[in-house]
Order: sequence, then structure tokens, then C-alpha cells
Amino acid sequence: MRASGDPAAAAAAPHVSVILPVHNAELWLDECLESVLQQDFEGAMELSVFNDASKDKSAAIIDKWKVKLEGSGIPVVIGGHDSASPRGVGYSKNQAIAQSSGSYLCFLDSDDVMMPQRVRLQLEAAAQHPTSIIGCQVRREPPDSTERYTRWINQLAPDQLLTQVFTSNGPTVIMPTWFCSRAWFSHVGPFDEGGQGVPEDLLFFHNHLRKGGGVIRVDQSLLLYRYHPNAATRSVLETTIWTHRVRFLEERVLPHWAAFTIWNAGRQGRRLYRSLTAEARRKVVAFCDVDEKKIRKGFYCYEDSQERPKPRVPILHFRAARPPFVICVKLVSVRCSHSRGHASTVRLVQAPVVGSQTSDMQPDIHALGLGRLRGAAGYGERWSPLSGGRPGCRRRPPWRPHKMGCTSVK
Repeated sequence: MRASGDPAAAAAAPHVSVILPVHNAELWLDECLESVLQQDFEGAMELSVFNDASKDKSAAIIDKWKVKLEGSGIPVVIGGHDSASPRGVGYSKNQAIAQSSGSYLCFLDSDDVMMPQRVRLQLEAAAQHPTSIIGCQVRREPPDSTERYTRWINQLAPDQLLTQVFTSNGPTVIMPTWFCSRAWFSHVGPFDEGGQGVPEDLLFFHNHLRKGGGVIRVDQSLLLYRYHPNAATRSVLETTIWTHRVRFLEERVLPHWAAFTIWNAGRQGRRLYRSLTAEARRKVVAFCDVDEKKIRKGFYCYEDSQERPKPRVPILHFRAARPPFVICVKLVSVRCSHSRGHASTVRLVQAPVVGSQTSDMQPDIHALGLGRLRGAAGYGERWSPLSGGRPGCRRRPPWRPHKMGCTSVK
């Protein structure tokens, strides 16, 4: 916390702009803004707030905190509109960024709370990684609301922050923890302004990866990440997320593969096949499974295809299948041992579970995961819990491709 009325701090050009979109946040806004005041960062910092047509007491709370913050040397820039309807999170973030002036951007949601060291530690990381999105570990509130998803957020290994971008959980560092340079944001952005139902953070994250951006996580819990029924993420449909994930897979991985196998001849595997473009479907040489009933059927016929004859894709036992694989399963988590002796938990057989791990997702990746995380939040919050993969079961997955198989289900 700055000394009250520090003229030097107030006069300095802000080095960090805290970007805060607000819509009907009166329940949490006091605690959120208090956390801005309590930052131990000693450099120049400003708060940029954009009020997206709030109809509650958010505007009055912001005005109250403007006086407190500026009295402690933190300038506050306030924008907004009072239209009948909000313009959406993407629009609000873009406006808050446009009216700010810091060299670095620290994103904050109005229902979350920063730990005092957040700005300082993430700025240190961002200065070392100027083309990366910097995230952090989080503490969930309520603590037991999304336990598996919170573990996924906090426990991905550094290489998995890039290799697991095809999973169902969205960005591998969650949006409320993002910190990056203004220059890099301008190179990648802005956010999509489609409004409610648009996953603006996932779309930005994909663009960030397309432009060669890195993903770094500060391995300290720097944010209280709140779960509640009114969270904006809950407005995005599962089908929307699925479509973006499949298109990104087709863009980033499938062009490097002449053929591939879909692991799962059940509902999710068939859904992936039907979701692919016709060009990508022609690369699917087989489904593989462990279910004898599916295997005995011998093939999957795509009845809705306009092609004649209709495509018939063989269904093989997993022992007869050949990589590369796209794995569509509902396992809760799998512990994989990699060739270099490093053991890492890979949720839902997430990508990649076998083969070489590369930062640019090139064709030496042999398996990619498109499974779902049961009971997840963030993007998972948009979905109903799934029935597959009961917690606590311990069974050995029956596959060992490239002698790098999974050793236990956690």
C-alpha cells in the first residue's frame, strides 16, 4: 500500500494498468478494489475501470474507491455507459485498455481478489518474457466448488501450459490471472466484442498462440478466484467452445498429419468425427476402443454424410490401432511417465500423452486429448457434470504406445 498522497507516485506515468471491467458487481466490488489498494508494488500503477451498464450500486462504489485509491497515489480512470443492455466482457476490456496508459496490463475480474504481491511478481515475470501471457495459481472461493478444475489450473507443468491447449478447460492460464505487456496485447488483440455467449478469452488465447506467444505461470497463489451462479463464463455454450476447439485442432495440428486415429468409438469420438471438415474426416483411418461390443460392430457409418457411398470408418481394438491419436475420453485424470523420467498428471488424457512434446505443436506430437473435465469451472462451468471417470478409482489404462504409457489413474 502506498503512502497517502505521494505526489511522486501520482505524477509518474503508470507502469502497470489494472484492467477492470464491471457489470452489476456490487456484491464483490469493495473487496476487489481493496485488493488493488493493498498491492505491495512500489512503482507507478493505475486502475482503469469500465462500467458496462451496471444497474446496481457499482457506479457509487467505484466513485467511493476512486477517492481512496487516488489518495494513496493510484490514479483511477473511469469509463462506461448507461445503455439498457451491457455490451459484453470483450468490449468492456477493450475500452478499459484503450483509456489506460500503462506499459503493462494486469487483468482483474470484479468478483475476484488479488493477493498483495500479485502485480509485483507478475511484472517481474512479464519483464523476462515480453511475448508471453503471465498467469498464476489461484485459490478458489468457495474452496470446494471446483476442486478438479482448480487442481488443473494450479498443477500443469510448465511445458503443459502449451501442450494442453486443446483440452476442454479453455486457456491453460485463466483469464482473471492474465498479465502482459501493452505492446504484446496490441500485437495480438483486441478482444472479440461479440458480447454474451462469445468466449473472448479463448479466442484471444488462440490468436496469442498463433502469433508465437508463450505461456508462463507464477507458481504462487496470487488470486482469489470466485465461483458463483452469475459468473459471465456461464453464458457461453458448450457447443460454442467445442466448435472453437475443433477448428483450432484442424488449424494447428491436423495439417501436419497424413492420417490419424480417433481414440473412442463412442459418443465423443463420433461427435469429433462429425465436427471435422470433410478434408479432415478423410484423414481418419480408424476409431479404436476397448469396448468389445463396439469393436465387433466393425465400423462406424456416417449416416448424415452427403458423400456416396457414405463413409465407413473401421473400429479397431486399441492394440491394433496406430498413432497419431486424438483421444476423446471422460477420464478424470491420468498419471503419465515420460521418456525423460518426468511424471506429470495429465487430466483427461490431455495433449500430448505420448510422443515428443514441442512448444509449437508440430507433427511429432503423437496424441492429443479432447476429453472433458468432470465438474470443471471456467469453461467447464458452462457444462453439466459428466458421468464418466469416477473419482478415486484406481485402474491401469491398458495401453502403452511408444513405451510411454500411463501408470495409474489418480
